[in-house]
Amino acid sequence: MENQDQQNNIMPRIGDQAPDFEALTTTGKIKFSDFAKDKWIVMFSHPADFTPVCTTEMSGFALRKNEFDTLNTELIGLSIDSIHSHLAWVNNVKEKTGVYFGFPIIADIDMKVSKLYGMLQPNEHETAAVRAVFFIDPSKKIRLIMYYPLNVGRNMDEILRVLEALQTSDKHGVAMPLNWKKGDKVIVPPPKNLEEMNNRLNDDSCERTDFYLCKKEL
Repeated sequence: MENQDQQNNIMPRIGDQAPDFEALTTTGKIKFSDFAKDKWIVMFSHPADFTPVCTTEMSGFALRKNEFDTLNTELIGLSIDSIHSHLAWVNNVKEKTGVYFGFPIIADIDMKVSKLYGMLQPNEHETAAVRAVFFIDPSKKIRLIMYYPLNVGRNMDEILRVLEALQTSDKHGVAMPLNWKKGDKVIVPPPKNLEEMNNRLNDDSCERTDFYLCKKEL
């Protein structure tokens, strides 16, 4: 229990400032606090190079990189493999499939970053990073975290959906209902006092279920 509690204490949470680090990647050395200034970041870990599920996932990120670019978002991958393994894997996938992993992949061979971000979860595996995804805003604050087990691949549509939802919520000061996607109605923040509640009840500019649940189009 003590070891588990210690790990839980260091795992970043939603709303925390993303822990800073320096690391070697497939595109060169980076200092995270200086990486992708004024952009969102999606940082994701994978268990190991040259493995089938990881290859499909990394290919998915690469094939849809233009969509992340459109959303002002940089991608950065990570596993505990060496830089030489990363480079060989990138080259192998490009040769076999034509897909090129052009975004940086951290060579976290000492597991420093994996431990810093809680990507190593002993009940799943002692030395392989689980499939974590961190959504980090331009102020380097963690906004959303996803964890997947080693044997289940991620859903790229969902990753892009929640990224766009976070950005849309920030821009317009609204919330997103179940299954929201671009173009759907959004939720107007609930009233904070009696005056706002009464105004809401007389407001026909939104789709009102009741004073606490109103939707509108952007």
